[in-house]
Amino acid sequence: MVADAHILLIEPAAEEAARLRTSLEQEGYRVSVSDDGVKGIVSIDAAPPDLVIAELETPRLDGMSLVRAVKNHEETASIPVIFLTARADARSMIEGINVGAKFYIPKPYDFAVLSGKIKKALGS
Repeated sequence: MVADAHILLIEPAAEEAARLRTSLEQEGYRVSVSDDGVKGIVSIDAAPPDLVIAELETPRLDGMSLVRAVKNHEETASIPVIFLTARADARSMIEGINVGAKFYIPKPYDFAVLSGKIKKALGS
């Protein structure tokens, strides 16, 4: 069931992470937050989420490297990843999809669009 899904949000901006967490929890998701890529990988290994939403610009391990790590491990390869990022150039979008992200959403974003992409990524 989508509403009970666990989402890991990897977002270094505390205010943005808090705002997005609240919106996702209002949709019925369980949400964990990491503020950098290394903590995100540790969280994924400890308790694999149903979906990862990641900013590209994260401390210690950028979003592209994080997705490569997730997709290169058999245990985590099937976890869908959505990039929700301030980096909106076409080259980054293409690279993001090519490394394995399911969707690439540039900021600023419409939460209704993100919500629809989450539902699609979770298969409902």
